[in-house]
Amino acid sequence: MKKMKIWILLGILAAAAFLIFLFVPRENVPPPNTRVVLEHTHRTYIAPSCFQEADATNYLEESTLEQAKELNYPPHTDCTAEAFEGNVESRFTSILKEFGVIEKESVDW
Repeated sequence: MKKMKIWILLGILAAAAFLIFLFVPRENVPPPNTRVVLEHTHRTYIAPSCFQEADATNYLEESTLEQAKELNYPPHTDCTAEAFEGNVESRFTSILKEFGVIEKESVDW
């Protein structure tokens, strides 16, 4: 009987830890392999969703956000800066966004 109570207590503690893990807010940032367009003429990077309004030149390269940061390229426009802003949300909310239950704020990452 005593073993049963210990297992029930351990189960309750594990469930509580799992719920805390799911609902505690955390900071999210775009991953380093996020796709960007490097605008070498202006030495900036452009988010794919902002490309049409970016007024880019022909000296372009498709790359990653990590490469843009290594080159010390700033965002080309405010649109690009906003597209790659981080946010604070729980893991549960992140999971719902990945499955399409909740709409993502940014389509770029």
